[in-house]
Amino acid sequence: MTPCDIFITDGVVAQIVPAGSEGAPSGSSAEAAAGVQVVDLDGRFVVPGLWDEHVHMTQWALTAGRIDLSGAASAREAAAVVRSRLEESRSGAAGRLSSDGDPADGRTLVGVGFRDAVWADTPSLELLDGATAGVPTALISHDLHCVWLNSAAAARYGVAVADDGLLREDPAFELTRELGRLPDDAVDAMVRDAGKAAAARGIVGIVDFEMVWNRDSWLRRIASGFDSFRVDAGVYPQDLDRAIGEGMRTGQLVPDGGGLLRVGPLKVLIDGSLNTRTAYCVDPYPHGGRGLLTVSEAELLDLLVRAREAAFLPAVHAIGDGANEVALNAFAAAGIGGRIEHAQFVRQQDLARFGELGVSASVQPAHALDDRDAAESNWAGRTERAFPLRSLLEAGATLALGSDAPVAPLEPWTAMSAATTRARQDGRGPWHPEQALTRQQALAASSRGRRRISVGDPADVVVLDADPLAVSDAEFASMPVAATLLAGQFTYGGGL
Repeated sequence: MTPCDIFITDGVVAQIVPAGSEGAPSGSSAEAAAGVQVVDLDGRFVVPGLWDEHVHMTQWALTAGRIDLSGAASAREAAAVVRSRLEESRSGAAGRLSSDGDPADGRTLVGVGFRDAVWADTPSLELLDGATAGVPTALISHDLHCVWLNSAAAARYGVAVADDGLLREDPAFELTRELGRLPDDAVDAMVRDAGKAAAARGIVGIVDFEMVWNRDSWLRRIASGFDSFRVDAGVYPQDLDRAIGEGMRTGQLVPDGGGLLRVGPLKVLIDGSLNTRTAYCVDPYPHGGRGLLTVSEAELLDLLVRAREAAFLPAVHAIGDGANEVALNAFAAAGIGGRIEHAQFVRQQDLARFGELGVSASVQPAHALDDRDAAESNWAGRTERAFPLRSLLEAGATLALGSDAPVAPLEPWTAMSAATTRARQDGRGPWHPEQALTRQQALAASSRGRRRISVGDPADVVVLDADPLAVSDAEFASMPVAATLLAGQFTYGGGL
């Protein structure tokens, strides 16, 4: 690689020349004479800024103050973690238990990240009641599609639960939104902290699919100084009439959004998830049933036609292979391109349709590792069609990588590592390594197709301490980021 100088003017890459070329400023005297700021990157590597194409930003920010249940290997172990935290809180050993739940102030105790699909035992109302001693408690599954309640929380929120204590799909989403109704200033402070952490890992933009009317939340945050990254704020069907009435369309810059906020896609959920065994599949699950198709193909077609007429890009949540088939059929009938979110389980005959129809696959590679055991259990003998990243790319699809945070961390290098190795850095062998991407492909899919920094691009760039194409797999997964710039301004520079 040849060292070069990058000139940035008005937030745009204006010139790229070999280092030391005539006209390239250097040193304090040149800086003063030319009226420009000169930053010596000392031979570091610069790549296009990274996007996370699928985030639930408020839910991700809230996880910092909730009980982490991701390590629980059983329902009894999860209940024991909750019991232990309550005992610590009562003894004063842990101080304030969390930003959401504290027995001392009457708030609901909230935990996140449990994976009951791989537990040998099952959640129950009796088990959680026994662990919580009347403190209202709600535990949110790692995929957000399920909430495990105790009796006190069920009574507080006026919901009916069966003996398992579980809410699934729409009732779970509704309660999760309710659990996030904290004061705006408290939530915004958590989002601000999460945004700074994301910028420190090279993030310059996200697509935010928080399940609310999201535009106004971001306008409030930006007005209060949020400037860590760009935001495409998604719209859900229940708000489509409002969005159309206000003249909104995908890609439109939102006035008063500081140049950072755009209208995002129209998000439509048509099936469930693997953890809850509600992803809609062609073949039945071992326990019976094919999952849930929550929006019929006819209903989806109507929504896609409305999206086409209103200039909204559709983003259809489809995890099961049956749901992906339904989504692709609707895209074809509506005569519109768009995105399929997750594309987690896709049959061979449907792969090429992504490219043919102009439908991008917005995928979350870390889920392939998180859901590996659940996939083998529920889709035994068919996992060659699970997370088929290389097959999608080779069939002509455009890939867009993300995290689905809080389902996986808002950490782009974790996603790219999972995409390129199909393995964790824990010694366990790769899962379907034939579906791995190259690092170049993963970087492009994490930067909206940008493979290099070019003149005329927005100056959204990441400065790295190592060559991302040459380091070991372990170092790539934890890539040292020296700085991140958004429109030529540092959003992170702690590594310089």
